[in-house]
Amino acid sequence: MTPPVKKSLMVAGVMSGTSADGVDVAIVRINRRGESLQLEPQAHASYPYPARVRTAVLAAMNADSARVADLARLSWRLGEIYADAIERTLKSHPVKLDLVGCHGQTLYHQGRPAAFLGSRLACTWQAGEPAVIAARLRVPVVSDFRPADIAAGGQGAPLVPLLDALLFRDAKRARVLQNLGGIANLTAIPAGADFADVLAFDTGPANMVIDALMQTLFDRRYDRDGRLAARGRVLEPVLRANMKHPFFRAAPPKSAGREEFGRDFAARLLAQCRKARGNAEDAVATATALTAESIVDAYRRFVAPRFGKSPVDYILSGGGAHNTTLFRMLDERLTPLGCTLITSDAAGIRVEAKEAIAFALLAYQTMHHLPGNLPSATGASRPAILGRVTYV
Repeated sequence: MTPPVKKSLMVAGVMSGTSADGVDVAIVRINRRGESLQLEPQAHASYPYPARVRTAVLAAMNADSARVADLARLSWRLGEIYADAIERTLKSHPVKLDLVGCHGQTLYHQGRPAAFLGSRLACTWQAGEPAVIAARLRVPVVSDFRPADIAAGGQGAPLVPLLDALLFRDAKRARVLQNLGGIANLTAIPAGADFADVLAFDTGPANMVIDALMQTLFDRRYDRDGRLAARGRVLEPVLRANMKHPFFRAAPPKSAGREEFGRDFAARLLAQCRKARGNAEDAVATATALTAESIVDAYRRFVAPRFGKSPVDYILSGGGAHNTTLFRMLDERLTPLGCTLITSDAAGIRVEAKEAIAFALLAYQTMHHLPGNLPSATGASRPAILGRVTYV
């Protein structure tokens, strides 16, 4: 019989996103006091993937076919990398760890059912062997958070809204929590909202297309501070053409990944930019504008009507929050709509740490047999306990 779980746990949340640039680790003490939870972040650290590992991850994401042996080996190698990242973080911030919540690396995500072998099904796959982490850290590991939501009829994403609602609900102000990772996703929380009132969905690409162009055109992982985008001009015909992508018009719930906005999408956008006689900087500027325009279009279509006349705090997190050109583009478009744009740093949560903290929280929920999804965000038919537990 499994022993009872303590109300107070020290949890390591581990996140590696669709950008596949590395691993974020957040150490969080989580306490339950009555019906309320208190989260006390202790530490955060980021670690880039080794170059060969990132190349293998990106190749696996984009592969039409792959060797089963290589996929299995990659999953175990990622388990080692996650364990290494947690151990390195604990060396700098020594605490007694009770639990790990590891999102893993998404290699494939299909949130909507499609035909396959005589059935229609949705599916998702996150690599990163949890048994490796549990054996190294000697604590239980919760992983594979998304399948339980999909099995309940949801899209398996987004899963950060539970944290957003817990930390950022306000009686008088509406709030949007906009994450800018590889994919952009938002959580919309009306003033005075209950958990059932929260809306969340993916808005489209954030850094994914920008990063792909940077790799192709400049052999760099990303556009630091948006400097190259700032030197380019936005090719408006290309921007308008890509804003017709059916994903942007689809109503929530919806989720996206490299399947929609990966290598092939970036290659088409680059070809369109070249046809419009744009240079490399113009292509990066246009991709950056696509991120901003798709976010604002999603806000205008699906969120603003729910908020009425409430003042709105629009709070950015994720690596893209450091892109000053993207920030400027969003600010120029959102301020006229009554939004005050800030980063989560200003709200007390480091922009790089929020998603890792979210998976620490979800692991805590799972160990206490409590649901971690918000059906209003994922489209699930019911709240679900997420994840699988690997014990020592």
